[in-house]
Amino acid sequence: MAPSSSGERKLYSEALKGVQKLKRFQLTVKTTSNQPPDMIKELRKTKINPTEIKVGINTFKLPKKGSVLIETKGKEQIQKLENEINTKCIELEASINKVRKPRLVIFNIPDYISTQNLEDKLMAQNPDISLNKGDIEAKFCYTTKKQKRNLVMEVGAQTRKLLIQKQSKLRWQICKIEDYLVATKCFKCSRFNHRHRDCRGEETYPLCTGAHKLRDCTEDPRSYKCVNCISYSIYHPNKNCTNHSSLDKKCPSLLAILEKYRQNTDY
Repeated sequence: MAPSSSGERKLYSEALKGVQKLKRFQLTVKTTSNQPPDMIKELRKTKINPTEIKVGINTFKLPKKGSVLIETKGKEQIQKLENEINTKCIELEASINKVRKPRLVIFNIPDYISTQNLEDKLMAQNPDISLNKGDIEAKFCYTTKKQKRNLVMEVGAQTRKLLIQKQSKLRWQICKIEDYLVATKCFKCSRFNHRHRDCRGEETYPLCTGAHKLRDCTEDPRSYKCVNCISYSIYHPNKNCTNHSSLDKKCPSLLAILEKYRQNTDY
């Protein structure tokens, strides 16, 4: 979730109300024999002609070793391109990127609720929501510092519309439901998009970017820096990162990651 400008917590979707969501139509292309992306580029030029199949290419990126990401302007175009590559290039494998299902979090659930029985209990006590069997896939539970139990579930776009910001009844409790938007963050290097067990970086204190632990930090709060903004060159208006740490919920790097997640989710 993202904070509001007034400092109050609110849904990230609320913070972006009025902002039109741009749908992305993307295709990942790999070689069938793990060849470098340069080979994909060459085959694309020699065997695929976007003009002939009337496909406009928006972007052509190399997100990771061994693959290429292609984006077009619409669903029909991305389907044409996928078919053309898979038909004419036996050395390549193309697949359309699917959008993620939305994830919701239901707060303060009773002790008897688990990932196995959540859907049945919600349907039994909330007939007004009109849920059907299979609409909800409960993923995991977690406990907060205040010992409140929350549960994260994966749903379809229509089910999300039925549930979002509803106060669902579970036995004698009223449980609020909101979007679940989080950025994966490493506790070791303080960077996003991986966990500490997969980290290959150096230990970095999240408040000042120093290579030390909390007990060894002597940095003044006014000199805090964000390792993510430094790494990805996303800055605050004053063009430096000394006015926030990587723990700041208003960090522009964090908001950029949440926005990317939102664009790739089927709301």
